[in-house]
Amino acid sequence: MARYDFSAPRLHVEGDLAAGSAVPLTKDQAHYLTNVLRLGNGDAVMAFNGRDGEWRCALEGRKAHAALVPGEMTRPQPAAPPLHLLFAPLKHARLDYMVQKAVEMGAGVLQPVITRRTQAARVNEERMRANAVEAAEQCGILHVPEVRSPARFDALLAGWDAARLMVFCDEDADVADPLAALRGAPRGPAAVIIGPEGGFDEGERAALLALPRRLRLSLGPRILRADTAAVAALALVGAVLGDIGAE
Repeated sequence: MARYDFSAPRLHVEGDLAAGSAVPLTKDQAHYLTNVLRLGNGDAVMAFNGRDGEWRCALEGRKAHAALVPGEMTRPQPAAPPLHLLFAPLKHARLDYMVQKAVEMGAGVLQPVITRRTQAARVNEERMRANAVEAAEQCGILHVPEVRSPARFDALLAGWDAARLMVFCDEDADVADPLAALRGAPRGPAAVIIGPEGGFDEGERAALLALPRRLRLSLGPRILRADTAAVAALALVGAVLGDIGAE
């Protein structure tokens, strides 16, 4: 694992990062740095935007006029992680947890999927992205996952990329050793799909099993909550297929 510099605060910014080019801060960011952390002019802040790598910056100004001035790049921008997490939407607190952990586990895309048994069909995409940014700031990650709008299950599969492996987490799968099953899976871009609290119905299971590259996977004898299942599945896929979230 790469060594990250946590001696200075880390902040995600929207502006471009280049040596000597000041990046304005939002009101909330300026308040956090100057009033909460009590940083002053010249203090160091590590900044990233998901495009230009990580930069050691100097804080300049205060309050509404605060900005970061990049000095040197500390890490180049890596490619976006190829792993996608597809999931039936959850209630707020559980969805927050799942998004944060998915970022830590190396997901490059977060895709809500509306299944027949989905209970929470409404998704706050702005809240999801805020949780993803916060997790990236705290964990030294430079890529913030793409947060996609909810898609209907049938529409998602109708446009599915046949080259991408679908790891289908199903408590009814007859797989005694999920690690062995993953070791035998084809290599390449992958997605993990997690169903709703009531599971996939038989028609959805059949549609997933009809995909050309798919792996039906059991996560063990216990019935896991959807947010727990997502973390467990991402950990297994990362352990076997490689640290696909590595910076």
